[in-house]
Amino acid sequence: MLTKFQRIDLGHFPTRIEYLKNISEELNGPQIFIKRDDCTGLATGGNKTRKLEFILPDVIKNNADLVVTVGAIQSNHARQTAAACAKLGIKCLIVLEQRLAEAPEAYMNSGNIFLNKVFGAEMILCPKERDVKEYAEEIMEERKSMGFNPYFIPVGGSNHLGELGYIECMREIIENPNKDSFTHIVLATGSGGTHAGLVAGKTLYQSDVKIIGISIKDTKSKQENKVFQLAQHCCEYVGCKTPTREDVVVVDGYVGSGYAIPTDGMRDALSLMATKEAILLDPVYTGKAFDGLIDLVRKNHFNSSDRVLFLHTGGSAALPAFEWAFS
Repeated sequence: MLTKFQRIDLGHFPTRIEYLKNISEELNGPQIFIKRDDCTGLATGGNKTRKLEFILPDVIKNNADLVVTVGAIQSNHARQTAAACAKLGIKCLIVLEQRLAEAPEAYMNSGNIFLNKVFGAEMILCPKERDVKEYAEEIMEERKSMGFNPYFIPVGGSNHLGELGYIECMREIIENPNKDSFTHIVLATGSGGTHAGLVAGKTLYQSDVKIIGISIKDTKSKQENKVFQLAQHCCEYVGCKTPTREDVVVVDGYVGSGYAIPTDGMRDALSLMATKEAILLDPVYTGKAFDGLIDLVRKNHFNSSDRVLFLHTGGSAALPAFEWAFS
């Protein structure tokens, strides 16, 4: 179905699905599996690689010589975009948004920030009083006056092109080589494109799997509305039946004091995954999402016969920037 869309080979696909035997036994609930999109191969991996495979052909089609994108200081999307641009020989400019009231030095200089520098990206910090997208648009106008032909990629790569990557991921899940079937997919939901792509894929491939997004920023209603709109637009672009509102399920309550602000539940979830399965989560997305999954298991949201797939969207490259959160 997606063969009609242009795609650039950036990652190692399909990613593995592994059974989390130790954690499943520890929680004594459903069987829990993990989809290793932290191992997509580009710049320490992550979910944005799938999106960029479908976005970057449009960059080339438009003869752009400068990619501009936006994200938080420790944005995984920014790091993967910087890497992909380096591979394709396109300049990359990242407009970064400071979302923490007080940011330790490590947060501002290590982790993804350091890797952005390694990949040769230019970084500009958005003034706190400015809207980051509007500020990026002003910078693009300046670069146009300098002779560049810039192309804007939205936060998280969350648009109809990027979401094609997660329609493809849903196909991988359905057609996995072990023929494993799952009752639920659980993932972190933020900018919404990954979640929307899975929902679009569920519709396209007529799957009955239940998809649960654990919000890492917004309220349940706000996030559900955002994901639903993205999924609708994506399905219209692909030319398939659009999802129903009931297909989009978000659970909140695990954000804590705000985006990227550590919580005790996140720390416990990250520690459990590391010590039981030797898999690293991240403090902003997957750590909070897995905290939500653990809590749902303990609240008997799942039956013992359920088979739950946790989508690991990456982010462990940011861990050194959060050492202060674990001291």
